[in-house]
Amino acid sequence: MVVDEGVLFRNNEGAFVGAKRKLLDSCRVDAIVSLPAGAFVNAGAGVKTNLLFFTKGNATESILYYDLSDIKVGKRNPLTLANFEEFFRLLPDKPDSERSWTVQRSDIEVKNYDLKAVNPNRKRVIDTRTPAEILAEIERLAKEADAAIAELKRLI
Repeated sequence: MVVDEGVLFRNNEGAFVGAKRKLLDSCRVDAIVSLPAGAFVNAGAGVKTNLLFFTKGNATESILYYDLSDIKVGKRNPLTLANFEEFFRLLPDKPDSERSWTVQRSDIEVKNYDLKAVNPNRKRVIDTRTPAEILAEIERLAKEADAAIAELKRLI
């Protein structure tokens, strides 16, 4: 099922909390996949979305989360089945990875049924360059751009 991310984290309204409690009570939610922004923009949906994988019948004990939100998608770079290969490999055993983690139902209940995917394993990339180093990089790239423009003008 594809759902608007807002449905997953709303926990201040009884209807949303009740619906998520009923889902976890009556279905085994196997996984929630956080999709990249714009995954369905070509279909007219601009909201952040998630995929829910569940089976009706048994209550949920734990949920595997999988984070694809950092992938850049667009008309020329659509989301494809290849983006899900690791997810499908990890799903049976639910191991943690840089993109995946498991949350126990008790932890979800403590958070008043907030199901939003917030990846605790994502490696944070911190730019440690100084302002002077950043300016030097900008100047270097500007010189490359100027050289490319000069070459294009020469060819015209």
